[in-house]
Amino acid sequence: MTRKDFPSLRLSDIAAAAGVGESTVSRVLRNSGSVSEETRARVRQVVAALGYVPNRIAGTLAAAGSRVVGIVVPSLTNIVFPDLLRGAAGQLDLMGYQAVIGVSDYDGAREAELVASMLAWRPAAVMITGLEHERATPDRLRSSGARVVEMLDVDGEGLDIVVGYSNRAAAEASARHLIGRGYRRIGYVGHEISRDTRAGKRLAGFEAELARHGLALVARELHAGPSSIGAGRDGLERLLARAPALDAVYFSNDDMAIGGYFHCVARGIAIPERLALFGFNGLDVARLAPQPLATILTPRVEIGREAARLALADEPAATVDLGFILIEGATA
Repeated sequence: MTRKDFPSLRLSDIAAAAGVGESTVSRVLRNSGSVSEETRARVRQVVAALGYVPNRIAGTLAAAGSRVVGIVVPSLTNIVFPDLLRGAAGQLDLMGYQAVIGVSDYDGAREAELVASMLAWRPAAVMITGLEHERATPDRLRSSGARVVEMLDVDGEGLDIVVGYSNRAAAEASARHLIGRGYRRIGYVGHEISRDTRAGKRLAGFEAELARHGLALVARELHAGPSSIGAGRDGLERLLARAPALDAVYFSNDDMAIGGYFHCVARGIAIPERLALFGFNGLDVARLAPQPLATILTPRVEIGREAARLALADEPAATVDLGFILIEGATA
């Protein structure tokens, strides 16, 4: 028995080859219902031998309730969002649901298009990043009947379920840490805060905390595109050319901060004796650097996992703040 024996492989072929009914094969593939371990193993062996791939779309349309959950993230180049998806997809798989993923590139119009496309699948839920969306997006989501979960931010009003942390509070804690270490001439290097609203909230929270201590940013450098190590390196070089007396720099995230770290190493700028660096996200590359970066560790995988669980739970609308951890590191 090989795949060539079945030119158009169907569920009924798997059932016949395994000597069971189609409903039994369906329960095994969905990992649900009562099936003996012996039968389950036999069905899986046939599935593997024949290379059968279930038609998830057909299954969704035929089922009484959708087994699809739509997820929209702004990027896949920053490890933050693959971490988020890893937590979400793992939880959805355990619950027998299939994730459909879209990437908006921090473009509100693109996010709206992706949401509209996903809603055409009649998903059980939609998981989306952030709390700020183009006007059409909340309207579509509210009228769809699908459960909605917004992730990675709790600073604002959500549509339904919100799971994340306070970007403003994280930035305020970062500012207090630098001030507590004696830094007063502080600058900022960041990326496009007009599109990445969470980075914008962090900048606002950081500046507000400085103001409460009678301080202000000495200078800032904003990169017009998305965050990257290269943008952080170049941004710090430009910032120091304008404000060479800075004693600390706050970065919009760890990607940018690691770029700044590389610039300091290349130019012989002593860290933190000459210049302190502070990031955001707690990425592995930042924590494993020769001098671990001072940063904020965010629970991305846990947020994805909890967001997926709540997306399919029969629970009222709520905001779940999973918090953050300040990592002192060795750069500030």
